[in-house]
Amino acid sequence: MESIAGKVAFITGGTKGIGYGIAGSFLNEGISVCLTGRKKETVDSAVKRLSSRAKKDAKVIGVEADVRKYADQKSAISKAITTFGKVDILVANAGVGHFATIDKLTIEQWSECIDTNLTGVFYTLKAGLDQLLKNKGYFFSIASLAGTNFFKGGSAYNASKFGVTGFTQAAMLDLREKGIKTSVIMPGSVATHFNGNTPDEKDRWKIQKEDLGQLLVDLLKMDTRTLPSKVEVRPSFPPHK
Repeated sequence: MESIAGKVAFITGGTKGIGYGIAGSFLNEGISVCLTGRKKETVDSAVKRLSSRAKKDAKVIGVEADVRKYADQKSAISKAITTFGKVDILVANAGVGHFATIDKLTIEQWSECIDTNLTGVFYTLKAGLDQLLKNKGYFFSIASLAGTNFFKGGSAYNASKFGVTGFTQAAMLDLREKGIKTSVIMPGSVATHFNGNTPDEKDRWKIQKEDLGQLLVDLLKMDTRTLPSKVEVRPSFPPHK
């Protein structure tokens, strides 16, 4: 089992949902975290709430950054390095969802989905790649089961998540020979605020954000000889249709 306490993680979209759950799980294991979000107030709020979770001298900081802007990603990575001295783990999590039939999908909705969900993943890896190479790190992208299963009204979202799945798998082949581990995580229904949902009792059957945090912790602890490069995650007991 690999030792992970003392490592440093950079997580995009870490102010809520899956990214927040991953940040909390990492801090519980002694992994310091730099999280990003588009709004300073939500970044500051997340950092305040997460600070009490840190164990074994781990710390958490937040940076206002937009994954659609490469300069923002470079600046945020630099802040993480200045604060912690290194980055060992990249988690490209930030994402949005626009769902409409192709005749009603707008140019703006398409662009936001692709630029955030796909190009943002590339920018995150590109900005932090030197650190991963230096530290023999780990890159995670958060895709979706929508990255292999298409559905009506999902053209923009499907395109972005199919892209993330393909991009990450190709990057894995490029990077594993350099000592970098790469995994694409593909969750099904998760109890978050995504797409206007408010998590409550009706969502108890869904994957919980802390479950995905635990999954990434387990993958980080796995022996370096083994790489689960694509991980599909589903609720165990979905409602009967």
